[in-house]
Amino acid sequence: MNTTTLWHITGWEFAALAFAALLVGFSKTAVSGANTVSLAVFAAVLPARASTGVLLPILIAGDVLAVLTYRRHAHWPTLWRLFPAVAAGVVAGTLFLMWADDTTVRTSIGAILLLMAGVTLWRRRAADRTDEPDAVVTHAGRIKARSYGVLGGFTTMVANAGGPVMSLYLLSAGFRKLGFLGTSAFFFLIVNVSKVPFSAGLGLIDGRSLLLDAALVVFVVPGALLGAWAVHRINQRLFEQLVIAATVLGALQLLLR
Repeated sequence: MNTTTLWHITGWEFAALAFAALLVGFSKTAVSGANTVSLAVFAAVLPARASTGVLLPILIAGDVLAVLTYRRHAHWPTLWRLFPAVAAGVVAGTLFLMWADDTTVRTSIGAILLLMAGVTLWRRRAADRTDEPDAVVTHAGRIKARSYGVLGGFTTMVANAGGPVMSLYLLSAGFRKLGFLGTSAFFFLIVNVSKVPFSAGLGLIDGRSLLLDAALVVFVVPGALLGAWAVHRINQRLFEQLVIAATVLGALQLLLR
């Protein structure tokens, strides 16, 4: 089957999906949360529910490239504390997808992202942060990790929108650029791979979606290389501002569609 006619898309629509795939690679190695734009493009070109299944393998490809780039900078204590809560969120998201329509999904996630962006902006401190975050070892830090973990698992399952949630958590926990990118790289590789059986069981991943993925995944590589080049040229404050801005724009896009 000709991949450019898959899902009855035109050449221009395929070009838009290719650009979105390139942006996935860039977001994974530079500005996490920017792939909310990719989510919007996929949902605009493809059927909304089906778009999540097509996008998932693209995200996994980006995650693999990010792990290869930043594997030495992951903070594993943070990851181990997040995973149980994320698993609960993924299960909740799967149940939610069984009955929620596209409008309910978009509105719920958009509202959550805006709320969390506001909380993050409110809590940001002007003081310099350390390279080794310790927020997760306190009682308040554990509660925050669980809360963000559940929300991250839920949003990543229902709309591949967990990136902004976890970006806000890692910023609030005091991660600097490389620790941020290394920790999020392993986090999303593990979480996104674990989502594959759930997505396949819901019929969101099948042979046709994988054919389209095969045509799009090559565009992830140049995006990841561009991101790895750009991240060292972005200072920490600008990095945080870009992450939060991408989160807010993605949330507004979901709410206003």
